[in-house]
Amino acid sequence: MSSGRIKCLLVLWCMLVSPFIQLSAAIDYKDALGKAILFFEGQRSGKLPSDQRVIWRGNSALTDGGPENVKLNGGYYDAGDNVKFGWPMAFSVSLLSWAAVEYKSQISTASQLGYLQSAIRWGADFILEAHTTPTTLYTQVGDANADHQCWERPEDMDTPRTLHKITSSAPGTEAAAEAAAALASASIVFHAVDSRYSSKLLTQSESLFDFADKYRGSYSGSCPFYCSYSGYQDELLWAAAWLYKASGNAKYLNFILNNQGSSQAVNEFSWDNKLAGVQALLSKEYFAGKTNLNEFKNDADSFVCALMPGSSSKQIQTTPGGLLYTRDSSNLQYVTSASMVLFIYSKTLNAGRVSGVQCGSVHFSTSQIRAFAKSQVDYILGNNPLKMSYMVGFGSKYPLQLHHRAASIPSIRSHPGKIGCNDGQSWYNIGKPNPNTHTGAIVGGPNSNDQFNDVRTDYSHLEPTTYMNAAMVGSLAAVLAQDAVQTNATTNMGHEAV
Repeated sequence: MSSGRIKCLLVLWCMLVSPFIQLSAAIDYKDALGKAILFFEGQRSGKLPSDQRVIWRGNSALTDGGPENVKLNGGYYDAGDNVKFGWPMAFSVSLLSWAAVEYKSQISTASQLGYLQSAIRWGADFILEAHTTPTTLYTQVGDANADHQCWERPEDMDTPRTLHKITSSAPGTEAAAEAAAALASASIVFHAVDSRYSSKLLTQSESLFDFADKYRGSYSGSCPFYCSYSGYQDELLWAAAWLYKASGNAKYLNFILNNQGSSQAVNEFSWDNKLAGVQALLSKEYFAGKTNLNEFKNDADSFVCALMPGSSSKQIQTTPGGLLYTRDSSNLQYVTSASMVLFIYSKTLNAGRVSGVQCGSVHFSTSQIRAFAKSQVDYILGNNPLKMSYMVGFGSKYPLQLHHRAASIPSIRSHPGKIGCNDGQSWYNIGKPNPNTHTGAIVGGPNSNDQFNDVRTDYSHLEPTTYMNAAMVGSLAAVLAQDAVQTNATTNMGHEAV
């Protein structure tokens, strides 16, 4: 090939990819990843470690579990409140572990792997403590109704630390199965780091799965805050998929095959409905030769078709600015989780040498799927009509009135005196920026018209959650992986032209 033609091809290629390169340069994804992980340190409950980086937080809830002689003082506060909900907490651990499994190299290159492992371990340790017998799992610490009547720092809280648990006589399959998934996925993360701890996680995961499967009953202990709408079959499949991946035990593959009929096409991946995650996980097994898992692969394709703009079977609309809009309450939780699945599934398709997904008459290539997922990440980080980052502490413009008790009240370090239940209301209603920046927190996001009011009282759009951030960690790691591939391709093409 002549040098002139090579130069022309290079110019054309650079024109095609230049928007991507310019945007990548404008957004520091490594910084965003580090901040998304840092968020979890601000959500910690219990005695904080010496290497705690979020210094406006202090020790809290040190006696959680005391009335029943169990140690439940660790784990994470769920959102902007001071309650520990075990079911969504376990989902957060599962998502963080999935990110670590899929994108270990990119996270390590960004110097965040150790911090991510610490975040996973903090949540996994709580689950281990909460699983006190083969048929007992503590699923909630705190009276959510009483807590939500107060606005106080976790270091000061004096609301009842009520304990909820599931047992063989009062089961909650969703919570037990999600806990099993969390520990199984975490066991993979720690397999090469701490084999003894990894084995413990796997053993307890197997016990939790047996409990969830043998004593079936839908979990209602955290209603009306976390109610099961999709049933428990998705959590059982999700747990079995992770246990098979972690152990290779045919018992879990047989469970999956025997329950394959429970899989169905869905349009969201959330703390309540895990099927899209199940389908993405098991599609990898399908491409590895287990073709009897084809139902999961087909349903994973349907998930893509339900989200992609231009698809004839699209079910989730986008805002005028291009953001997926599933529902108004904390919509970004569905955006971050959908993006994570789209990234991982496109990676699986590439590995299986499949060019993309056919949605009716429209074919979406894996690069188109990734580009759409990346557009969602970019929207969250500031590429949106308001030019606002929806990650606190990232960029030059971000939410200042996060709906978060600890962040909105002066730190115990600067204001050591107790601030009681009603005393905090003055900070709740003040209408000024929070005194503490909860770096990395993803808020609920804008409305369906891309509009956003930075008002603390609007919890649907201003409150963070652990699972929203956990999925963002996976999505950001995927963008870094994509950037690495893009950089390598550019470098290789440059070498060929020399």
